[in-house]
Amino acid sequence: MSYQVDFKNVDTVGLTSSPVATAFAGLRANEARYFWNKYKVVFTTEPAAERPDLVARVATILKERDLVLPYRPLEVADLTVDGVRWTYVFYENGLAINILYTLAAGGKRAVGFKLTDGIEVPAELADKFKFAHQKSALAGVIRGSFFVIKGTYDD
Repeated sequence: MSYQVDFKNVDTVGLTSSPVATAFAGLRANEARYFWNKYKVVFTTEPAAERPDLVARVATILKERDLVLPYRPLEVADLTVDGVRWTYVFYENGLAINILYTLAAGGKRAVGFKLTDGIEVPAELADKFKFAHQKSALAGVIRGSFFVIKGTYDD
């Protein structure tokens, strides 16, 4: 069952098993606010179990950096806006990964990592990435990093 993320009344729907559910819901709402403010698009998530193809897509792209994450995916989102496909996976530990993938050749393509306020940098990422801090009224302090995608993943 899909969930239209409300960035005005933050709700933990779909994230309740996370040890940082409230802050994580704020991070997800922060993403929803971004899409609404920039594109006027409603950010909708689905249970990860209903979309294993999206979890697999993210896992395949992460292999570019030899990353295999042992975390349980809770929710996913997939939307295409202005020629860019955005795929999200929200993991139970409070990690959110998004893939920005421009559909046209030569466009921007990157993997973004966002850490929920209150979690440590996962060991799999700690030695490979530096994280910048961003303050959010909805999510507290969000730490983020990214890498540029080198391969082609059209599906």
